[in-house]
Amino acid sequence: MMISTRGARTPAVLVLEDGRAFRGRAYGAVGETFGEAVFSTGMTGYQETLTDPSYHRQVVVMTAPHVGNTGVNDEDPESARIWVSGYVVRDPARKPSNWRSQRTLDEELAAQGVVGISGVDTRALTRHLRERGAMRVGIFSGEALPDEAALLERVRQAPEMVGADLSAEVATKEAYVVPAIGTKKFTVAAIDLGIKGMTPHRMAERGIEVHVLPATATLEEVYAVAPDGVFFSNGPGDPATADHPVALMRGVLERSTPLFGICFGNQILGRALGFGTYKLKYGHRGINQPVQDRTTGKVEVTAHNHGFAVDAPLDRASDTEFGRAEVSHVCLNDQVVEGLRLLDRPAFSVQYHPEAAAGPHDAAYLFDRFVSLMEDQRA
Repeated sequence: MMISTRGARTPAVLVLEDGRAFRGRAYGAVGETFGEAVFSTGMTGYQETLTDPSYHRQVVVMTAPHVGNTGVNDEDPESARIWVSGYVVRDPARKPSNWRSQRTLDEELAAQGVVGISGVDTRALTRHLRERGAMRVGIFSGEALPDEAALLERVRQAPEMVGADLSAEVATKEAYVVPAIGTKKFTVAAIDLGIKGMTPHRMAERGIEVHVLPATATLEEVYAVAPDGVFFSNGPGDPATADHPVALMRGVLERSTPLFGICFGNQILGRALGFGTYKLKYGHRGINQPVQDRTTGKVEVTAHNHGFAVDAPLDRASDTEFGRAEVSHVCLNDQVVEGLRLLDRPAFSVQYHPEAAAGPHDAAYLFDRFVSLMEDQRA
């Protein structure tokens, strides 16, 4: 990525790998960037989206037409930096209006070197991605841009998301502890595959001391903290490449330690149980996805960010090396697997984000379900 000074009037162009191009103005840093073009349907929570490590190497198109209205603050980030490779908006706010705002979104993107583009017909771009599928993209800005044919060739040389092993690139390098809030009740080892800051906080609210461990942690390092439960986080990349997390999870399952996984962690559980994974055409991203909890029949509005899914049967329980497993949650839009649970061991996972920073909070009960598993195991 090349960075120079930013400027709202600087010309910019977005080039998709199938040759379609959209012209607009620079937003954030000026230069060039590459990634996978995806769209997010959330109307709020752009700061949490930008700082979600699961968006590593992705260029996010915002379907909401107005972005940046509430500015940027230092309380809402989900990690220490912005992870998106690029950012695409239609009408950026000219001036933020919120009592918590400390600077503009444009300023924050520029300060962190994130190349974006504004003035783009994001509705047309989103419809194109829905029809053609997520694909590689480049954003280029500056006063003297090469012709689109030359830029297209550079986009097609960028790496694809299929086969990308990215979790270790975003995970913590050193273990750290998030203390329980109030009386400590349990200890959880959380495997950081791209964890969001709100996730250990939600567990801490329930009296859990969370030991966040690197993605490269060994089984011995996990059990060195004497965990009552083990958690596998969200994260970026292709789950088919995640051989180490899969082996680690299998070790946890063999010991029958209570286990909870979200997003990437759901895909890891799927692989550990012997199911395959596949890439969705354009993925689920946003905070308005309807999911049914098949154990209760309840429908929840949930927060998603995934481009891959687990290939498991919806109509029956499956026999696995670790006992019977079934699909516990399903997306009502397209019947994609959104959760798994073991019937003979204390383990479950969901494909979405129950911590739901920026909302909604329909799925917060899943942390309580994890607590119940640990209480039952202790009893």
